[in-house]
Amino acid sequence: MGVVIIDGSTVKAFVSDEEQFNKSVDERFAALDLNNDGVLSKSELRKAFESLRLLETHFGVDVATPPEQLTQLYDSIFEKFDCDHNGTVDLPEFRSEMKNILLAIADGLGSCPIQMVLEDDDESFLKKAADLEAAKLDCGSQAEPN
Repeated sequence: MGVVIIDGSTVKAFVSDEEQFNKSVDERFAALDLNNDGVLSKSELRKAFESLRLLETHFGVDVATPPEQLTQLYDSIFEKFDCDHNGTVDLPEFRSEMKNILLAIADGLGSCPIQMVLEDDDESFLKKAADLEAAKLDCGSQAEPN
């Protein structure tokens, strides 16, 4: 378990690093594509969001959300990801929406740093952003003369 500190610039730097961002998003997409058909179905994307339990908890306390309300919300999220409205989410659509989401998070954070406690095996995009910044800082400190 570790603590990371991030702010909006950390997240923006991660999104701007196209190679790292695309690699991370592509890995997540592949993990979500349960049947390996190269696209995400509504049920595959819903399973991903359900696993985050963003709506079923409030500050760590379980809350009951009516199933029809959850379905409505997950359907609207899917529609946002499915830009061409063909009933599936392909990799470019997924990349685009994840970029939009992360940039919105960055805007929300602004220059105010936040602390996050994360498990060592956490694979969240925010942890990857923090890891990328830490790697850049490590490289910079190693380049300085003693």
